[in-house]
Amino acid sequence: MPVRIKEPIEKAIGVTFKNKDLIRQAVVHRSYLNEHPDFPLGHNERLEFLGDAVLELIVTEYLYEKYENPEGELTNWRAALVNADMLSSICSEMEVEEYLFLSKGEAKDKNTKARRYILANAFEAIIGAIYLDQGWDKSKEFIHTHVLCKLPHILEHRLYIDPKSRFQEASQERAGITPSYKVLSEEGPDHEKIFDVGVYIGKELVATGKGMSKQEAQVAAAEKGLEVKDWK
Repeated sequence: MPVRIKEPIEKAIGVTFKNKDLIRQAVVHRSYLNEHPDFPLGHNERLEFLGDAVLELIVTEYLYEKYENPEGELTNWRAALVNADMLSSICSEMEVEEYLFLSKGEAKDKNTKARRYILANAFEAIIGAIYLDQGWDKSKEFIHTHVLCKLPHILEHRLYIDPKSRFQEASQERAGITPSYKVLSEEGPDHEKIFDVGVYIGKELVATGKGMSKQEAQVAAAEKGLEVKDWK
């Protein structure tokens, strides 16, 4: 029996599928099957595996053909285009989240790092589904429309450089000071600890950031600091 799904997902992503089960499976998270063992489709992880490879090759081909920059720079640009934050953001823009098959617990757990990864993985699974259903050219068109269009913004704002490096460069250039980071608090058990870190320019606390590691919290603080100082 075919699985019913809100067909507007095809309108949301701009692709009409021949095999509807492919797009349906692309938005099935593993957690949903734990609560619905009789669900007739599998989860999306195999499609994600395929879509990840298709995405990386198409982006790599585009960068290689369009730019003569050194390999290291192209690698950083590609990473900025295909990282989880970028893909989850694109997925949210396309309003795919409302079509996800999630467990009740995952459905409630919004605006978290875990949800970002679920969205990013679903985006890659959708690419895998498009590739199986309609081939290379349609996959390429989809990736150009939704992913590669982000490249000018990334290059203009130097988003291929990590936030800590960008904040340090801006701080040294504008204030003549190398920023420092300080752990302000730690919460939770050792295996689920949340760090709250402040970034300082001299004695000035510019911004704070939270993360599941000190490094992650520092990156979050630096990103917030760029916004606070309007150094983006």
